[in-house]
Amino acid sequence: MNWDTLPTINTARTRLRWMTEDDVDSLYRIFSHPEVMRYWGTPPLADRDAAAGLLAEIQENFRRRTSMKWGIAESESDKVIGTVTLFNLNLDNRRAEVGYGLDRAFWRQGYITEALEGLLSYAFNVLQLHRLEADVDPRNAGSIRTLEKLGFQREGYLRERWHVNGEIQDALFYGLLQPEWKAMKQSGLDK
Repeated sequence: MNWDTLPTINTARTRLRWMTEDDVDSLYRIFSHPEVMRYWGTPPLADRDAAAGLLAEIQENFRRRTSMKWGIAESESDKVIGTVTLFNLNLDNRRAEVGYGLDRAFWRQGYITEALEGLLSYAFNVLQLHRLEADVDPRNAGSIRTLEKLGFQREGYLRERWHVNGEIQDALFYGLLQPEWKAMKQSGLDK
């Protein structure tokens, strides 16, 4: 694993890329929206300064080798419309967790599935991870559909796991193994 630069991952309509100060307004637009943040582990961003702080945190976590977060940029405009993340990386055990968020204006258009396919391919084929995990609120039907479409299997239900904005939230745990991903890609079942 080369930690000098975050690699760019190209998909049909997106580029997963490193984010810079030019992307702060996009991060603010995405992560200040109450619907986007409804099932997130933190409240919506309060202002543009909070988005700048988020960018600094993303860059520092990469330098510290604790997470890899890409901006999902539209191929044509290069505008960031979301993020995908590998975090809690444990290269010794060949596992990580995945996270993602998408600008509300781009929901239900296949962007997050496409971006996650690129991320999963990188995680399994380049990083040679064996296991990926996702934690999702049971009320987040769209996210559950996306994970299941990508082959993730439900593995557990954790009651009252999160406390966000004064609300107690449950969590579903999903897992995907490298052999399952590769078999699914070979069989074409992901279409």
